[in-house]
Amino acid sequence: MQQRLALFDLDGTLVDRQAAVRDALTALCRAHDFATVTEQWLRNQLVDRANPDNFVRLRRVFGLAVPAGQLWREYVDLMVAAVTCRPEVLEDLARLRAAAWTIGIITNGAGDIQRAKLAGTGLASLVDGVAASGDLEIRKPDRRLFELAATRCGVSLADGGWMIGDNPAGDIGGGHQAGLCTIWLRGRPWPDGLPAAHHVVDDVTDAITILLNETWE
Repeated sequence: MQQRLALFDLDGTLVDRQAAVRDALTALCRAHDFATVTEQWLRNQLVDRANPDNFVRLRRVFGLAVPAGQLWREYVDLMVAAVTCRPEVLEDLARLRAAAWTIGIITNGAGDIQRAKLAGTGLASLVDGVAASGDLEIRKPDRRLFELAATRCGVSLADGGWMIGDNPAGDIGGGHQAGLCTIWLRGRPWPDGLPAAHHVVDDVTDAITILLNETWE
């Protein structure tokens, strides 16, 4: 019998990262009175992900006086304040746990900011394990990150499960390679040659409904 393991992507799946980044960078750039060109450079750098090196480069490119480490810490704090998880998503995850599912997060990003977002949104109390790419300096679709997520959830990837996410290659392609069933949140272009997801939905709550309706032999 396949185990009840559900691994979720974080950004773009459980939380709206883009809106939070927009708000956090607006606040950061206003606080330091950054020029428009500096702000636009930073927005371009952080479009997909953020890590401390982005701010090291920012400081070097524009000759900023403020330490890169300070900028990173301010950005993390602003992201935590800006990012939200919709109440219905939190409620559905609680229902999934009540149905004896093991829930994990597998995310590309620096460990400190991703875990801070989980804590700030209330997601941390609803998941059994977290694997962030910054933990091992590897990224989805690398199978090792999926293995780490399963291990941190106290289960084995060999016993199967599900991967839910919005990134075709990282989440769905990686999930397939890890031997998982997959649910894709449509939106991004689908690459040629990538095997189809087992299910396609418009919202993560629809994905959770599919899991809750799974029958177990």
